[in-house]
Amino acid sequence: MRNISFILLGLLLLFFACDNESKPKKPSNLIPRDKMENILYDLYIVNAAKGTNKKVLEKNNVIPETYILTKYGIDSLQFAESNSYYAFDSEEYRKMVDNVKTRLQDDKEYFEDLQKKEGEAAKKRRDSLGRARRQSRDSIQKTMKIQDDN
Repeated sequence: MRNISFILLGLLLLFFACDNESKPKKPSNLIPRDKMENILYDLYIVNAAKGTNKKVLEKNNVIPETYILTKYGIDSLQFAESNSYYAFDSEEYRKMVDNVKTRLQDDKEYFEDLQKKEGEAAKKRRDSLGRARRQSRDSIQKTMKIQDDN
């Protein structure tokens, strides 16, 4: 009986929490949806960079969040209000995040292909240098053999 009371209380709280009156008001300085997607994209990139190259960022005195806010000409309050407004409609926010993830995946594939091509080009250079060295050694050995025969 006690568990049922907790469940009913939880459902009641959930019902009131999801009431439309709690929807955030549309901010007067709402960041447009496409710009918000770009900001979220950059935030994903910066957070990944912080995870792998934190020392590089610190060495160059880069504060990632400040950099992004400055890049887009917004302040943290404007971002927070816009983010809350968009996040309230979870389906629309999910679409925004999916667009960002698709963009990140496309970029990842592009850079992986680029890295593969650069690796192949470097391998060709190494192979051609190796052939040139072998040919040089072969010609030296042939010259030495000819001298030995005389």
